[in-house]
Amino acid sequence: MGYRLLTTVILVVHFGFLAYLVFGGFVAWHWRWTIWPHLAAAVWGVTVVVGKLVCPLTYAEHWSRRQAGESGAATTQGFIDRYVEGVLYPARFTALAQTLLALLIATSWTVFALRRRRIPHPHPDPTRRS
Repeated sequence: MGYRLLTTVILVVHFGFLAYLVFGGFVAWHWRWTIWPHLAAAVWGVTVVVGKLVCPLTYAEHWSRRQAGESGAATTQGFIDRYVEGVLYPARFTALAQTLLALLIATSWTVFALRRRRIPHPHPDPTRRS
């Protein structure tokens, strides 16, 4: 039971990462400092997709499934292949989905940059005494 629970935790973290990858730019509209972790997440996401890499969370999921006694057939697919592609959209629309997600992320960054220009950073007044 412990490894099945671990697999579930890994899946939740993986879905959370994907949600942050898609919506993290919008989070940065409110918490500006989060743009840097989001930029790192986006670079990692592009690297995994373009470089056809296997995410460490996918490796961890496969390992925990094997430890739980599940068959190897369940671990031949990557996370996106297994839980997103064909579930949230038909597999034949993968390129379109990736393009739309990239545009969504780029839009969030563009609005972030525009908002940052309009909203001044609060700077303490050095001449003012408390």
